[in-house]
Amino acid sequence: MTEPQLPDPIAPPPRGAVKRSSRFTRLMASRKFQRWAARFPLFRGIVRTEGEAMFDLVAGFCHSQILQAFVRLKMPQILLKQEMTAEVLATEVDVPLARFHVLLGACTALGLIKRRRAGRYALTRRGAAMAGVPGLAGMIDHHEILYLDLADPVAFFRGEVETELAEFWPYVFGASGATDPAITAQYSDLMTESQALVTEDTLAAVNLRDAHRIMDVGGGTGAFLTEVGLAYPDLSLTLLDLPAVVPAARERFERAGLLNRAEIVPGSFRDRDLPDGADLITLIRVLYDHTDETVVALLRAAHDALPPGGRIVVSEPMTGGPEPYRPGDAYFALYCMAMRTGRARSVDEIKALLHEAGFADIKAPTARRPFITSVVTAVRPD
Repeated sequence: MTEPQLPDPIAPPPRGAVKRSSRFTRLMASRKFQRWAARFPLFRGIVRTEGEAMFDLVAGFCHSQILQAFVRLKMPQILLKQEMTAEVLATEVDVPLARFHVLLGACTALGLIKRRRAGRYALTRRGAAMAGVPGLAGMIDHHEILYLDLADPVAFFRGEVETELAEFWPYVFGASGATDPAITAQYSDLMTESQALVTEDTLAAVNLRDAHRIMDVGGGTGAFLTEVGLAYPDLSLTLLDLPAVVPAARERFERAGLLNRAEIVPGSFRDRDLPDGADLITLIRVLYDHTDETVVALLRAAHDALPPGGRIVVSEPMTGGPEPYRPGDAYFALYCMAMRTGRARSVDEIKALLHEAGFADIKAPTARRPFITSVVTAVRPD
């Protein structure tokens, strides 16, 4: 009879990998200490602040759903035009009045709307931004897919979930993933809507006046390149992206009066070399869609396509690295994980990948709004 095989013993962790939590941490977890601190005047404010912050974490999903209802009912657009009482607004959005009062209270508590003395509701600055920030409503609305992927967060972090978000973004799987015109249009529309702020902050961070020809790799329908062309009238433009977006890109350039300055190269950087001729290459929200191996291959291709002294600009949301940052580490990192092919990276990680690809003079200008995008630039050495 064969002896049953025992599982391999688990190796002990290396020295220093595990250490007992600090006495202060254990004290903070003590209910006796918590009750004492809540009564003691010196700590009472701290206890309240920490308690409210903890409750925000607990209630975070409810808050996101309130925001989604606010957006889907088009309340920002309605209240941007005119203030309304609860009764009129409930009729406008077709929600029973008793239930709508709960939503109004929730939106007021989250700082999206405010109630006037006359009983009318109006947008706050935050609520008005929902109507004015390009692409924000579309991003909030499509979060339903991300929430489905996160329904079992433990399974998600263990890699046991076949996420649906990747199906929403067909480009992450390369040229073969974006053949359905309807899916491509949905992808392109949301990318275009949300590109405006990224473009603003990228152009605020870098000066392109010395460039002669810019090539935007993975530039979609040309939203970024169009703004660059309008800002720099002497700059020649090249767009490289999948064949499915070429008609929309051509139409965009024509509407902007840039078609005579723009070259559209259909194709995927996975399947072909980057064309020569540009002294500036931009990668706008591209790297975080891909693995390190794909990113290094792309950066090397960009290095080879540039002349000596040519520049590369990488712009996308980034993590905080050794100092985690909420938008990068508690949102974009999860979002990229749900897309299954890439990951959000820190500034230092992107600098390291650029260095590995052969670039020098690598810099990271101070980000104006790092929750929108951060920028890293580099130069091909002589």
